[in-house]
Amino acid sequence: MTESQVDPKTEIQMKALVEQLSAYIETFHGGSAEFVSYNGKVLKVHLGGSCLGCPLSPATLHGWVEGTVRQFFPDIKSVESV
Repeated sequence: MTESQVDPKTEIQMKALVEQLSAYIETFHGGSAEFVSYNGKVLKVHLGGSCLGCPLSPATLHGWVEGTVRQFFPDIKSVESV
């Protein structure tokens, strides 16, 4: 399986995890994280709500989102905001 061919089950699991993270972020901080794409190595998310323009959004992206995703998907190379 190449990087461009992601196992559909893995993508569903990744989306579900980002949705759970988004619910937490929304509940406690008024922001959101939306799954955009995953190519097998890079997860792309869109940060919204109060995350837009927030100086702490890189900490949310890399600390919460990337840190949590790596616990479940250790082979991921990076998480990027788009």
